[in-house]
Amino acid sequence: MKMHQALGLGKNLFTGYGEGHVLINAQRHDGNLIVTPDSVQPWGVADFASLTEQHFSMLLEMQPEVVLFGSGASLRFFHPKLMAALTNAGIGVDVMDTQAACRTFNILMAEDRRVIAAILAI
Repeated sequence: MKMHQALGLGKNLFTGYGEGHVLINAQRHDGNLIVTPDSVQPWGVADFASLTEQHFSMLLEMQPEVVLFGSGASLRFFHPKLMAALTNAGIGVDVMDTQAACRTFNILMAEDRRVIAAILAI
């Protein structure tokens, strides 16, 4: 018997990733993205070095429980002050490479969590 996880219609799942792109519900997306359970939008970040507090505070409006930050092909940590607005609001922020962020997003979606993935292209 083959078992697989099924989520409700309209929920985003990462179905693949590669250099400079991710696949969400088998559709290719290039560049930096904000991914929620029901939306995918460009994230106006030029690159890792260009991250500002505003890039993270804009996520507050989406009222997540957790923000997964995919830092690209390798694990990179940013200064904690960049995520101060999120942590002060009691929102968890987890930093990992983009591949791990994609996998973790899918797991949290299966748990029906309010999660946002902030993804830098890998």
